[in-house]
Amino acid sequence: MMTLSAPTAQDCVALAEIELCGELMIAAADACEDRLSSDRIDEVLNVGAYAAEPAPTIPRQGRHRG
Repeated sequence: MMTLSAPTAQDCVALAEIELCGELMIAAADACEDRLSSDRIDEVLNVGAYAAEPAPTIPRQGRHRG
């Protein structure tokens, strides 16, 4: 029997990356051209000049110094 543990920060990051990959795949499937332009990728990922609000920060794991 497998015991499930509480989600970790790594789990949250992995899920966010999977979601972004899915968004890119959907955009690529809907595109008329062979490849997505860098501008279109930025728009899909909500980065760069297209970002309406700052991207959320991802918590870093590791030893706390201080």
